[in-house]
Amino acid sequence: MAELDPAEKIKDLAATLASVTAVLDLEAMRTRIAELREQSADPELWADQGNAQKVTRELSSLESMVNKVEGIGRRLDDLGVLYELAEAEDDADTRAEADRELEQLRKEIGELEVRTLLNGPHDEHEALVTINSQAGGVDAADWAQMLQRMYLRWAERHGYPTEIYETSYAEEAGIKSTSFAVKAPFSYGTLRGEHGTHRLVRISPFDNQNRRQTSFAGVDVVPVVEQSDHIDIDETELRIDVYRSSGPGGQGVNTTDSAVRITHLPTGIVVSCQNERSQLQNKATAMTMLQAKLLARKREEEQAALNDIRGESVSSWGTQMRNYVLQPYQSVKDVRTGAETGNTAAVLDGEIDEFIDAEIRWMRSRERAEEA
Repeated sequence: MAELDPAEKIKDLAATLASVTAVLDLEAMRTRIAELREQSADPELWADQGNAQKVTRELSSLESMVNKVEGIGRRLDDLGVLYELAEAEDDADTRAEADRELEQLRKEIGELEVRTLLNGPHDEHEALVTINSQAGGVDAADWAQMLQRMYLRWAERHGYPTEIYETSYAEEAGIKSTSFAVKAPFSYGTLRGEHGTHRLVRISPFDNQNRRQTSFAGVDVVPVVEQSDHIDIDETELRIDVYRSSGPGGQGVNTTDSAVRITHLPTGIVVSCQNERSQLQNKATAMTMLQAKLLARKREEEQAALNDIRGESVSSWGTQMRNYVLQPYQSVKDVRTGAETGNTAAVLDGEIDEFIDAEIRWMRSRERAEEA
């Protein structure tokens, strides 16, 4: 089949952008932006810091999305002119520049298309990410910390605020566990495919015989619940412990017992928060984390019951989902979607959008199949 000429390629991309724009409903976004701007201009908004930050984050996210879509539209228009200029002047350099811009626009429109798939019941929420070291000893603890950095770098690349609620450091190196929030709209829908077991293969830096080591870490992603998603928690079913926060090597981070650990006795779910100096603030944050985990558990139970009625096996995204191989070759591969790259350094530095986009498409296709 003959390759399409640049004008046809631009036309196809413009049609895709129009479809994406219709699904995103830019007019509704602009209306919401006007409402949020009016709210943010009210001095009384800042009497409630939590609500004020939520309003400004949503406003920033919507403005960014609208600006991006409008900017891509303008660039598509300019690209046609650039190709015409290259043709008129028979300029190879200009044509190469236009080809690069065409490929970049194809990538960006593809990312917008993925964004339209985030239409699950909680996809628009912020994300609470928990990472636990699993099998592999000190290497697993180190691997858990590497994953924490990967996700924080990913959020930083996108300009998403994060807040680390709790980190339990291992004795020799790395971390036993960590919990942090990604405070951006749709971060749960974006990251929920990261839930599962991540496997690392490398030459262990902790083995004096330089042997290859396989280690595992578990990633759990749940939505930060809104008030409308509230789950009643019986205080008598909670065990609340307070303790002194600590950092790597046992270094004191706080001089009072302000860190809070809450155990939900009926389910065994444990959450901790140590990022604030106030015990009350840490308790409030820990209760929010517990709400999120209980909501996620409730959804899983409801889905399992529905699948049982249907006679279906429960879909499990919480098994081994990605392999990171640093030795004897360099590769990162998702075992569900098949997405793969040899640039392991970039992935560990937070460049994981290729994997995330593939996960979203994969999950949506599975969900559509289940709905059918």
